[in-house]
Amino acid sequence: MKRRTILKTGLLGLGSGLGALASPGFPAIARSPSLLDPKLLTRAKAALEKHSLSISHQDVIGIADYALHSAKPRFHLVDMVSGRTTSLLVAHGKGSDKKHTGWLQHFSNVPGSEASSGGSYLTAEAYVGKHGQSRRLTGLEPSNDMAYQRAIVIHGAWYVGDKMLSQQGKIGRSQGCFAFAETDLNQILQRLGTGRLLYADKG
Repeated sequence: MKRRTILKTGLLGLGSGLGALASPGFPAIARSPSLLDPKLLTRAKAALEKHSLSISHQDVIGIADYALHSAKPRFHLVDMVSGRTTSLLVAHGKGSDKKHTGWLQHFSNVPGSEASSGGSYLTAEAYVGKHGQSRRLTGLEPSNDMAYQRAIVIHGAWYVGDKMLSQQGKIGRSQGCFAFAETDLNQILQRLGTGRLLYADKG
């Protein structure tokens, strides 16, 4: 069974003025209690408000909860109008988990660290690179402001998905990027298009 959950979590209290619904319908694979930490959601909403002048589209945000093990669907696409949440697998960087335990140990913004960086990101242009279809990210905080220079992006990866989970009980690690299952990438690129917030932290 695909390790994703799609469910309604109720209105998030930001009102209808955030823009028209822009989320194409994707079929639900599994339904279970949401893993989205309410405290992390609150911090993401605060980041959305803080960076509102930079974030032109506020209908959907992405939240990576790196407090969870990599076997869990810890990346949440949140529809800010309907409250609908879609949760997917996402990898963290090698430099954040050098022994490959499946747990992110720490964040780093240092070039060459191959670690994940926490904080608020602005989604930028899509492009085709060495990982195929990808999307660039701009860091908006001192904790991740080297993201563009470090080539921290959204991309698909063979080492993220159910096959890797069944073999190792965890997914693989990236070089600091937000790497998703190749079967989930199209959804991520479409719904988390240019000019939106991606927020990464430990709940």
